[in-house]
Amino acid sequence: MAELKIGEISKPRFEFRSFGQCFCEAHKRMARLSVPVPEKVWERQSDEIYIVSAKNDINNTKIRDGKMDIKTYVQTVDGLEQWNPLMKGEFPISREVLEKEVFPAFMVEMPKLTKDTYTYDEFIAMVKANKDLAAVRVHKQRFGYMVNGTICEVGNVLINGAKVVTINSESTEIEDIKKTIADVGLEGVENINYLQAIKRVIGMSDKPLANE
Repeated sequence: MAELKIGEISKPRFEFRSFGQCFCEAHKRMARLSVPVPEKVWERQSDEIYIVSAKNDINNTKIRDGKMDIKTYVQTVDGLEQWNPLMKGEFPISREVLEKEVFPAFMVEMPKLTKDTYTYDEFIAMVKANKDLAAVRVHKQRFGYMVNGTICEVGNVLINGAKVVTINSESTEIEDIKKTIADVGLEGVENINYLQAIKRVIGMSDKPLANE
């Protein structure tokens, strides 16, 4: 079992995550099975904007504290997803980055860019002007754990104000995640990433969450 530390940068991790209305029993088991974790991850809250595209399911874009972070899907192994960083930037953001990295990641038609740099508000206006894009408000209240050497959390998530619950386990070691899924009672539950969950909640996808 490889040792992971919460918050540290490591090689790309595999992840199990699901979304629904309640994972109460799994949450209880996760909390009881967890080793002690640093106080800073007992409870964390954040407000983020996710940019979702009807044309894209492989690039996950979010904005937090004026900084943009894009991750790209790499592979699925034994039902667990692996994502790698694709781009990190902050506002104001340059036209070159928008042309070469950001809008290509959305897989939509490039808007006409006439300025050298764009503020956050100007960028969001371009997103809202595109029928295939949506800027989605996401508030997260996350409770951190560590089970079988995997970084775990249960979170209360507001997606444009609609409350859902998420639960996850991530690690560089696939077998440790699979054991954690079994130990907390999540075998057979669909693995859903944030991009998929947000699309389902806002109606961009007609699939249900893991439990509704």
